[in-house]
Formats: sequence, structure tokens, C-alpha cells
Amino acid sequence: QMQLGESGGGSVQAGGSLRLSCVATGRAANRDSVGWFRQAPGNEREFVAAIRGRDRMTYYSDSVRGRFTISRDNAKYITYLQMNNLQPDDTAVYYCAGTSGSPITSEMRQSRAFDYWGQGTQVTVTP
Repeated sequence: QMQLGESGGGSVQAGGSLRLSCVATGRAANRDSVGWFRQAPGNEREFVAAIRGRDRMTYYSDSVRGRFTISRDNAKYITYLQMNNLQPDDTAVYYCAGTSGSPITSEMRQSRAFDYWGQGTQVTVTP
């Protein structure tokens, strides 16, 4: 099985930046696909960004495109989410998710495409 652990959350003012890290251990491989999702209080979990293992294609939600960047360090099995120009609406618990599969494009934004999940890291953005 794959184990995932997030770090890098915290509290920042609007306009600030954070970089989240997701470390994969266990049966992790460079071909794995990894996604970031978030859940704010009272809301459903929503897709943020993802990177597909087999071709390194990246995907973003409309709300973060242009502000967030997902990237991978293949040597360390770490996936990053660089978050710039953070806004209060970005406040949520951020989860990374992984799969050893290679979802098709239409599935990359779906939580059901990912088999393994981390515990989450809190991001709070104050006005």
C-alpha cells in the first residue's frame, strides 16, 4: 500500500504564499498519480490540482489555476503544491491523494480516482 503524509499548512494573510508537501512511502513509484483536494467546514471535498504519473500532465480547478502549481520531486517521492496569492476562500483542510494507476483525463479531477489519502493539513487565510 501507499502511505501519504502532508505538511506545510499554516496561517497566512491574504496575498501570502504557502507550499504544501506530500510525501509518499510504502509502495510508492514515480508512475503514481497524485492529487490535492480540500475541504472547508460545511463544504464537500473539492478538487484542487493533480499530476498524472505516466506523462506528468497537470490539472487544476478553475478557482486556483494561475495561483497554485503542482510539481513532483521524483527522487524523493514528494509532490508539492505551491500556493500563491492565497485568499480567505482558500481556507480549508488540504489532502493529498494517490493512486498507482493512471486515470484518464476526465477522471483526474475526481476523488474516486485516488485510492490512498493523507490525513490532511490545515490552511487558514486571514483577510
